[in-house]
Amino acid sequence: MPKLPRVTAKKVLAILLRARFYVHHQTGSHVNLRHTSKANLRVVVPMHGRELSPKTVKSIIVQSEMTVEEFLRLL
Repeated sequence: MPKLPRVTAKKVLAILLRARFYVHHQTGSHVNLRHTSKANLRVVVPMHGRELSPKTVKSIIVQSEMTVEEFLRLL
C-alpha cells in the first residue's frame, strides 16, 4: 500500500466530489457527504483549516469504500 500524503480538507472534499459524492449538510466544522447512487454510503470530512493526518485520510477512504489507489488516482 502506498504511503498516504498529508492533504488539506478542501482537497479531500474535491476528491470525494469527483467520486460522485455530494454535500448533504454541514454541522459545525464537519461536512457530511452522501453518494449519489449508494444511499447508505456516508462520509464525514472535518474542515478545520489545516492538513489532515494520514490516519484521518485513511478513515475517510474506508468510509467512502474506496481503495487507496483510487483515492490517490483522483488526487
